[in-house]
Amino acid sequence: MKVLVLGAGAVGGYFGGRLAERGVDVTFLVRERRRQQLAERGLVVHSVNGDFRIQPQVIVAGEGVQPYDVILLSTKAYHLADAISPIANYVGEQTVIIPLLNGISHIGLLQETFGAERVLGGLCFIETTLNEAGDVVQTSQVHDLVYGEWAGGRTPRVEALEKLFAGAAAGFRLSENIQQEMWHKYLFITTLSGMTTLMNAAVGPIREAACGPELTRQLADEVAQVMRAAGAPIADDIVDKQMQLFAKQGYGMKSSMLRDMEKGLPVEGEHLQGYLLKLADAHGVDTPLLRIVYTNLKVYEIKRTEQQ
Repeated sequence: MKVLVLGAGAVGGYFGGRLAERGVDVTFLVRERRRQQLAERGLVVHSVNGDFRIQPQVIVAGEGVQPYDVILLSTKAYHLADAISPIANYVGEQTVIIPLLNGISHIGLLQETFGAERVLGGLCFIETTLNEAGDVVQTSQVHDLVYGEWAGGRTPRVEALEKLFAGAAAGFRLSENIQQEMWHKYLFITTLSGMTTLMNAAVGPIREAACGPELTRQLADEVAQVMRAAGAPIADDIVDKQMQLFAKQGYGMKSSMLRDMEKGLPVEGEHLQGYLLKLADAHGVDTPLLRIVYTNLKVYEIKRTEQQ
């Protein structure tokens, strides 16, 4: 099976690299600048789970047009619309698309564009970034990619993916209830990114601050209330479990959104917190802390635009 990975950044570079390291036929669809960088240096991954370097197969949009069996989408949400046209050239009748974006609203766009039958659910848990040299730096023991049929259950095609991914030096896992797992991840990442960006701090200082755990719980409760009002299939005890998970995070753990803010990059506030606020308004749910988080992100975007 042939795999196409959109981008060779922090997420796509890591998981695509792990598959290529194992011997899977992986090609990275990248911009010209990134292709030159990879040609000169290779795809280098510095990881607490084991370093590696490969010379990847790469193409830029319009090259090597052929259908791929699997397409991994690891782009940021604000780049998704621009990515749809380039990847359309590589989608065939049997292609399955696995999006690894945070949030949930992108699923509808992908289903409308490529057909619901081609779009699986997907998510990942990983703390990773690119350094100045363009190397992938992966800093936590957790490096999991989860995928599954949007309708749930097991099918021959996802079982084939399970065999394809087996043996890679990362956690590739087939889920039979991917929608619930995606909503749970959405809740966690919205809370984590919201608190770390609002406080401009890693997890540790937030936990130690007098009202840090209390406010973190309030934000998670607000998000869960919105999701339940919208009919999301989240577990009854999910907030309790996620607060336990928050308590176990490393002291210096930062959300990718905070890391992006520290670099002066765009953020996914509209895709994550913004979409939930639309659901809150539609269902009449009061979300005061979520609105503060969202406003903080919008102020950052305004200031970033003014500085460009």
